[in-house]
Amino acid sequence: MLPTPCFIASVQNCPGPMREPVLRLTSLAKVLPGGRWLFDGLALTLEAGEHVAIRGESGAGKSTLLNIIAGLETADSGEVWVAGTNLARLHEADRTALRRDAIGFVFQAFHILPHLDLARNVAFPLILQKQPRALALARAGEMLDAVGLGDRRNSYPRELSGGELQRVAIARALVHVPALILADEPTGNLDPGTAAQIIGLLGRAVKERGAAMLLVTHSPLAAATADRQLMLTPQGLVPANG
Repeated sequence: MLPTPCFIASVQNCPGPMREPVLRLTSLAKVLPGGRWLFDGLALTLEAGEHVAIRGESGAGKSTLLNIIAGLETADSGEVWVAGTNLARLHEADRTALRRDAIGFVFQAFHILPHLDLARNVAFPLILQKQPRALALARAGEMLDAVGLGDRRNSYPRELSGGELQRVAIARALVHVPALILADEPTGNLDPGTAAQIIGLLGRAVKERGAAMLLVTHSPLAAATADRQLMLTPQGLVPANG
């Protein structure tokens, strides 16, 4: 198991437990053009090692919520804190740096770069951090080993199945050991058996590395693996009924 770093400068005197929750949302509200409230009064706290699933109807705002948490969109009111940092108080360059260093994304559509081999795809977040290339590729190799694709590091995305591509996406999301993992329908394009493997892989990574994961999914089976299940409604997040 790889060491868990200090995720952000506001967490002082590491190693040791984080003083702040990995994610804290307070009174978030989002209004769509035309005046329809997507959600209001939304609150959530995620601690290190916690896995929370969010379900909801299509159009409920699940992906929008993830974008707000990542600082890609803004809420109309409320606050987003990631690893003790209030996103609203950051300049755009600092929000970009926080996304790069503290957040890992896993998308339904994979977003693997087709012109790069798997090792360079996985190393990409570390290259953005200006890590030495040799170190970044070595770390990428370790992550590909961890997801069972160590022998494919020189392969290209076109040579992989959908399940294998999602494993690459997970390796890329975890390579920089983020504090927070945001997973947006990561099993939506996969068959049930492969989907179960992917969710198991993500869940183990959260527990072993002390990250927190927010999983957005339509799948009751995927949501059932979480520590908590919540439903996104116009009134915010409420406990799901299973």
